[in-house]
Amino acid sequence: MKRYGEARVTVAGVAGVAGALSLAVTLAHPLAGWAGVNAAALVVEVSVLLVLTVLTVRRSPARQAACCAALTGSAVALILLRAVWQGPPPLVLGACAAWALGAVAATGVGLYLRRLDDNRRRAIAEATRAQRLGLARDLHDFVAHDVNGMLVQAQAAQVVAGSLPEPVADALRRIEDAGQRALASLDRTVHALGERGPGIEGLARLADAFSPGVRVELAVEPGLAARHEVSSLAYRVVTEALTNVRRHAPRATSVVVEVREEGGVLRVRVADDGGGSSPSTRIGGFGLAGLADLLEARGGRLTAGPHGGGWQLDAEIPA
Repeated sequence: MKRYGEARVTVAGVAGVAGALSLAVTLAHPLAGWAGVNAAALVVEVSVLLVLTVLTVRRSPARQAACCAALTGSAVALILLRAVWQGPPPLVLGACAAWALGAVAATGVGLYLRRLDDNRRRAIAEATRAQRLGLARDLHDFVAHDVNGMLVQAQAAQVVAGSLPEPVADALRRIEDAGQRALASLDRTVHALGERGPGIEGLARLADAFSPGVRVELAVEPGLAARHEVSSLAYRVVTEALTNVRRHAPRATSVVVEVREEGGVLRVRVADDGGGSSPSTRIGGFGLAGLADLLEARGGRLTAGPHGGGWQLDAEIPA
């Protein structure tokens, strides 16, 4: 999980800059009047551009990958103009076409690796779903059954005992109330872990049920439609973020939750005005660390840190 303030250089950004610079040098060549070109330098430059093409196509969002691949591919295809600009047209065209095949091959390798990554993420998602369903069954079949038994015994004790001292009767009533709350929490947990757990559509209810005295402003992009797997993960991110606010920002008076899709990525932002918490306190729990690992396994990321007098969490989930 990344914190705010950490430098983040994307492969697509590096590829875009490298491709643009290479094209600029190539197009400026006739005006520069270079007498000769170092062949070794050309080979190194082309190799770097091809590697960046593979990495960009493999790891970047589709739109960025397409733009950067076109840019680096053009740079590779035209780079030999520096050496054969004044040669016969068939030679120039043939040389450019041959190098263009290298760019096409690099794009193909990137797409192949991207597909392998997608298959791996789907396998992880299926394994995670199976684990969640198994946990939901265990909670329902064993834990809920035992808690329900404790609740029944507390209720029976109140009926059978009759004239119990008031402190004892009050304790039994508190046990009964705690048991009912525990059963309600287990029902919500089992529902969340189930095959059709809550998604983005459940955020309004989640915001309304948040701590009294804290205003939650929910902004969901109108008409947003995401796959249930993505929507459910966004719900979990918001739930964990709000839980973090409740635990570590008791002075918070407002929380802003934003959900939108941009460039094939579902972006979730949760910001509060609580302040006062150290980064180690806010991100030290298992919940955020586990979510960060889960998002990274699915090609996303989680960033959290102090921001504007409070705390801000940003999640990116491939849609």
